[in-house]
Amino acid sequence: VQLQASGGGLVQAGGSLRLSCVVSGTIFGTNVMGWHRQVSEKERDLVASIITGGNTNYADSVKGRFTISRNNAKNTVYLQMNTLKPEDTAVYYCRFCQRGVCYWGQGTLVTVSS
Repeated sequence: VQLQASGGGLVQAGGSLRLSCVVSGTIFGTNVMGWHRQVSEKERDLVASIITGGNTNYADSVKGRFTISRNNAKNTVYLQMNTLKPEDTAVYYCRFCQRGVCYWGQGTLVTVSS
């Protein structure tokens, strides 16, 4: 399984960005897709996740601003980020989990200027 993330960049506070992550390889029916973020050497924290059926989970810090979605036919997960804040600056990683095994994509840098 391989993950290819895209969509990071530099944006001003209050702006929006959309991240995408395409999953390729052997994919089983039930799985979880998600986004995590990491600042410097800190832990990689969950931002949002979505299961195959569409149920979602968000970190409190992004509720109401970020929306995770997925296209199962394209094996792609998206993260729409609105009303971005400087504290959202981080490297964002997509993650895909199935049958107890998780895979990470390469990080994509999101920088929010004040």
